Amino acid sequence: MGNTKVVVIGSSNTDMTIKAERLPKPGETILGGIFVMGPGGKGANQAVAARRLGADVSFICKVGKDIFGDNAIEGYRKEGIDTSRILRSDKASGTALILVDAKAENCISVAPGANGDLSPEDIDSVADVIRSAGYLILQLEIPVESVLRAARIAHEAGVYVILNPAPACPLPRELFSYVSLITPNQTESALLTGIEDNLDAAVDKLLEMGVKDVVVTLGSKGSMVVSGGERTFVPSQKVNAVDTTAAGDTFCGALCVALSEGCSLVQAAQFATKASALTVQKMGAQDSIPYRSDIK
Repeated sequence: MGNTKVVVIGSSNTDMTIKAERLPKPGETILGGIFVMGPGGKGANQAVAARRLGADVSFICKVGKDIFGDNAIEGYRKEGIDTSRILRSDKASGTALILVDAKAENCISVAPGANGDLSPEDIDSVADVIRSAGYLILQLEIPVESVLRAARIAHEAGVYVILNPAPACPLPRELFSYVSLITPNQTESALLTGIEDNLDAAVDKLLEMGVKDVVVTLGSKGSMVVSGGERTFVPSQKVNAVDTTAAGDTFCGALCVALSEGCSLVQAAQFATKASALTVQKMGAQDSIPYRSDIK
């Protein structure tokens, strides 16, 4: 089956979430919400998802020398994730403030802290871990130059590189040529390509920019899988969504697990759809990520 080891490089945050009837307008205070605090960050969520769904996972991130950083590392260890190459920063650990309304819509404000300190030199210091992987998952809550360095090291070593381009930002053209699979949502694909309201044209542009395969997530509609010249629509599972936080991260981690087990990209997207459908039925980020045994 080849090398199935997964390395995730990305952000680690502490999420502080309030669920209320609706999202407040600017200057407005809403009483009566429910508060939940738990681990989050796109990188961490994807590492936890891949681990819970069955992969051998190493997570590389940068956290502060504070209680949030200590708790995060301890949490990843309890998940069974290799934390031996997690780095510490003099900056505060990353935090995210999340508001969720009764319809499961959310708005999020992130203070990156130590995540913004993860430098290309830090990536060079863990190059051996990257080269030892079968799969590398990256997102954009760490500096883009560090994402580029990691992708290049992985690509040159023949590692399968998955880029979840979130939150979307301008990316160097060079990066796309190192990416085996890119997993944008519709908004991100439009921002990356400059093409709105034409999904096929946006996907064509991404392929032209150098990525090998594309999976565009379409929220409650499902996803579009583009591989080997074929385009396949994978419908979503119809569920009662409570909180969409970490649904995309679960999808990305699950996609990687299924690929590492020899599934085709379409089969992997079907597996990932089931995993993310379970995530949206629970509150929180990592608290809502399913285990392999949850997927029937």
